[in-house]
Amino acid sequence: MVNVSYADASGDMNVTLEDGTTQLYNIGDIGFVIMAMALVWIMIPGVGFFYSGLLRRKNALSMIWTSMLSVAVVSFQWFFWGFSLAFADDGSPYIGTLKYFGLKGVLAQPSGRIPLLLFCIYQLVFAAITAALAVGAIAERGRLGPILVFIFVWSTIVYDPIACWTWNSNGWSFKLGGLDFAGGTPVHISSGTAALAISIYLGPRRGYGTERLAYKPHNTTYVVIGTVLLWFGWFGFNGGSALAANLRAVQACIVTNLAASVGGITWMLWDYRLERKWSAVGFCSGAVAGLVAITPASGYVGAPAAVLFGFVGGTACNFATQLKFIFGYDDTLDIFASHAVGGVVGNLLTGLFAQSSVASFDGSAPIAGGWLDHHYIQLAYQLADSCAGLSYSFVMTTIILWIMHFIPGLRLRASEQAEILGIDDAEMGEFAYDYVGLEQEIGHTLDTGVGLGGNREPEHHAHEHALAKGPPSQETSSTDEKAGIHP
Repeated sequence: MVNVSYADASGDMNVTLEDGTTQLYNIGDIGFVIMAMALVWIMIPGVGFFYSGLLRRKNALSMIWTSMLSVAVVSFQWFFWGFSLAFADDGSPYIGTLKYFGLKGVLAQPSGRIPLLLFCIYQLVFAAITAALAVGAIAERGRLGPILVFIFVWSTIVYDPIACWTWNSNGWSFKLGGLDFAGGTPVHISSGTAALAISIYLGPRRGYGTERLAYKPHNTTYVVIGTVLLWFGWFGFNGGSALAANLRAVQACIVTNLAASVGGITWMLWDYRLERKWSAVGFCSGAVAGLVAITPASGYVGAPAAVLFGFVGGTACNFATQLKFIFGYDDTLDIFASHAVGGVVGNLLTGLFAQSSVASFDGSAPIAGGWLDHHYIQLAYQLADSCAGLSYSFVMTTIILWIMHFIPGLRLRASEQAEILGIDDAEMGEFAYDYVGLEQEIGHTLDTGVGLGGNREPEHHAHEHALAKGPPSQETSSTDEKAGIHP
């Protein structure tokens, strides 16, 4: 246990630890990091809404469900051993130990001017949103049950080691001199590359390469709401990574907002050159790309550099969406293009534009900086960290998927019939809306009938028209059966 008292003048906490030493905790910093933690938490359903809006109506609820499941599973995993594997102070250069297994001993440990327990829950929401980003790749064709196992295993084998080597003081990238303020590699590169591995494993959706999948997002409002939650939460994501209410946190918020703004405008203009339309989805996608790109650099660069991060991030991620057509994989939500490519861009630009003067805004020891400070080897450090994150996440995710593939009940690919019906109905029996347009979704006219259950609104006009024409022919019924469609 610890003994707590408060200073009379400042109100700061004086904590006597188990070994008898006294630690001063700043209550302002504690309040700031608690707020930042809550902001990052709200980003997780934001991911769900963003993904949901981009899909077809019949798969909308499953993405929101998946994002919330990530919170639940990773919360347990982080308590069980995730925090210890990532941040145990006696860990190896690649992964931690079980020193903090079950959060044993965490309460009595400090982390700068805040308790280690607060640092633990702050890092928890980073781990949870990373899993939520990655499993978005199952959209429209993945089973939901096996996701519980996948998230737990993936967080343990992929996320925790990458977080360890990036942020743990014993990690190889940390010791090498890699700069990653808020998660370019552990969050974005790892999740984006995992999404690529999942997309390749699952294979293309039914109708891939045809006009059947040339649909528009079913709910652009959901996309905008998701972007609002993400942008809002990102101030806690980047600003909170200063772990104190100081000038460096303010600077991180400034560059975060600026990069997102420039990224949104850039992507929207690239889309306008083709469609001659001002796309809300394009703006939102670009804002997220700008946010991803600035993440590793947010505590190291000034405002002018943030404009470049937004422009290059928005441009690179926009053009990277074409990679799936070149290489033939079906990344439904362009997670690899937005997060893996955006994370690499951010890491490399950090090697160019990181400044020691900005990193010292919190009074910490100065860093060598990047090319602006004539520290040219920094770009090589950033490249090494990016390549390690890309390769490790892709290989290990692929191994996890194929091991699960041969375990009964854990195969991730949904059946073709479930894909036709929609994951919401097939896997959940619930819907995001009272009405799901089956005729529009699967390209067939269905005799839905007046007594149709499952919260679907019957197509009364179609039913009346069918009655006027008489019963369907035997040939039509046979064709529908072959397509997996049953009345």
